[in-house]
Amino acid sequence: MGKTKVSIVNNQKDVKIPVGIRLLVRRSCNAVLDNENFTDDAEVSVSFVNDNEIHKLNYEYRNVDKSTDVLSFPLGENGVYDYNNETGAYMLGDIVISIQTALKQAKLYGHSLEREISFLTVHSMLHLLGYDHEQGGVEARNMRETEEQILDRLGMSRQSSYITE
Repeated sequence: MGKTKVSIVNNQKDVKIPVGIRLLVRRSCNAVLDNENFTDDAEVSVSFVNDNEIHKLNYEYRNVDKSTDVLSFPLGENGVYDYNNETGAYMLGDIVISIQTALKQAKLYGHSLEREISFLTVHSMLHLLGYDHEQGGVEARNMRETEEQILDRLGMSRQSSYITE
C-alpha cells in the first residue's frame, strides 16, 4: 500500500474532539484503501463541522435543505483521480463530518462516538472510491457489507446498533 496523507481540520467549537479521534480517522482511511487494494499514494481531507455548517453544504452542493452526518466530495470518477504533481499522490477528495450529528447518532444507536466516527469515515471513503448506495439494491448492500467488513478489521464491529436509513 502507498502512503496516505490524511489532513484533518476541526472547523467547529460545539463538541470537543476526543483524544485519539484523529488517529482513528487515519486508521479508517488506510483500512479502506487497504481493503480496496489501492496501492498508490493518496491524499484525503477530513473536516469536522457543526450541524449548521453541514446543513449549508448539503443545501449548496446537493440541494437538500437539512443537516446530515457526513458528506463526501470525490475528486475522481470511475477510478480516475486528480493527481498532485508536487506530492506524487492521488487526491481522492474531501470528507466533511458533523461531529454534533455523530454524537447524537452514537447515543441513538447505543455505541461509542469512536465507532460512529470510524463508520462515517469508512462510509465516506468508500464514496470517494466510487461506491454508491443512493439507488438501493445490490450496490447499497455491497457497500454496507464492505463497511462492516472494514469496521470489523478495525475492531469497531456492529453490535446490532446500526439502523438503516
